[in-house]
Amino acid sequence: MTVTNNRTTTTSERVRGHALVAKVKELIHEGNVRRIVVKDDHGHTIVEIPVTAGVVAAIAAPVVTAVAAIAVLAKEWSIEVERVKPPIVTGPEQRSPEEEG
Repeated sequence: MTVTNNRTTTTSERVRGHALVAKVKELIHEGNVRRIVVKDDHGHTIVEIPVTAGVVAAIAAPVVTAVAAIAVLAKEWSIEVERVKPPIVTGPEQRSPEEEG
């Protein structure tokens, strides 16, 4: 499932057991993730992880350890990922050689 507004996109993905840890690590290292929400198989939010561009390994390690601890508690997890959409960059207009000079 994907939900989009002007600045962010939220996607949802289901993972099983220890794949949750690998997925959270992967998401933390992406540059455009703003927030990660982990839900159990009943849809209850277990943990919300705010992710900023300045997150370093020293800060991410305890988060990943906590996620690993909860990964063994249920068979299936849902991860909701909120990403910041990259800004749309428009370049200068293309000109023909005749117009340039």
